[in-house]
Amino acid sequence: MFIFYKQTYQKRGIFHMSNNKYELIQGNSIRKTAKLLYISSAKYGGDWHSVQHTHNCSELFYVIEGQGQFLIENQTYPVSVNDLVIVNPNVLHTEVSLNASPLKYIVLGIEGLELSMPAEEKDANFCIINLKSIKDTVLHHLQNMLTEIETKKPGYDVICQDLTEILIVLLGRQTNFSTILTPISKKTSRLCGSTKRYIDTHYQENITLDQLAEINHVSKYHLAHAFTEEYGISPINYLISKRITEAEHLLTTTDFSLSLISNTTGFSSSSYFAQIFKKQKGMSPTEYRKLSQHENE
Repeated sequence: MFIFYKQTYQKRGIFHMSNNKYELIQGNSIRKTAKLLYISSAKYGGDWHSVQHTHNCSELFYVIEGQGQFLIENQTYPVSVNDLVIVNPNVLHTEVSLNASPLKYIVLGIEGLELSMPAEEKDANFCIINLKSIKDTVLHHLQNMLTEIETKKPGYDVICQDLTEILIVLLGRQTNFSTILTPISKKTSRLCGSTKRYIDTHYQENITLDQLAEINHVSKYHLAHAFTEEYGISPINYLISKRITEAEHLLTTTDFSLSLISNTTGFSSSSYFAQIFKKQKGMSPTEYRKLSQHENE
C-alpha cells in the first residue's frame, strides 16, 4: 500500500519544485513464507504415461504449447495454451496430453503457500485460469527462472525466489482467489516430501532404501520411520504401490505386453510383477485386463 504526498514549494510567486513522495506500508508479505522448491519444463511424448499423484507443496503448471486435460481428484478438465493450473498440496492429480497437439508446460513447486478459493468454491483445492492478458510477462519471468536454474550462476536461487514472489503477486491481481500463507513444513516433512517426489519421478528405475537415504543424507532407519509416520506406508511399499497403480493404468489403456508393462513400471521381471500384482489386487494382470475390458464394453 502506498500513501501519496505532494509538496509544492514557492518563493516570491515563482514555482520552484513539486515533490511527490510515496511511502511504502508493508502488508502481508509472502517473502518470509512461500519458498520455491523446484521448477521444471516438460513436453509430452507418446511413450510417457503419467499417473495420479500428490505433492506436499502447491504446484503451478503453465501451459505454453499444445492441448490436453488435467485429471484432478478423478474429474477431468481441458487445458490449452496460456492456461495456468494451480493445485494445492496433497491433491490427487495428473496431466494427459492430446497426441495431435502435445502439451508443453513449465511447473513450479512452492512450499508454504496454499490457495484459498472464493466462498462459493470453498471446497475446491485447485484452480484453472487463462493468463492470455499477461502471457508475455508470465512467460518472460518463467523462462528467466529456467535459465537461472540451468546455468546456476552465483545468486541464481535468490533471483528464482524473487521471481516466484513476483509471479504470485501478479496471479493474485488476475484472479478472485487469495493466498493463505501456510507455515513452512517441518524438516521431517520436507524429508518425506522430497523422498515421495523422487519415487514419483523415478519409480521406473531400480530404487532401494539405501539409495533413498543416501540422496537425502540420512540413515535408512530414520527415513523409513519418518516416511511411515508421515504417510502410513513405508518408502518401499509406497514404491510398489506406485508401480502397481501405473501398471493398472497401462493394462486398461494400452495393449502393451505384460513383459513391456513390467519393464516400464520398474519391476525386475514379468514373473515378479505378476506375483506382486496378484498379491495387491487379488487377481493376475491378465485377469485384471480382461475384467477392465469387459466393464468398458
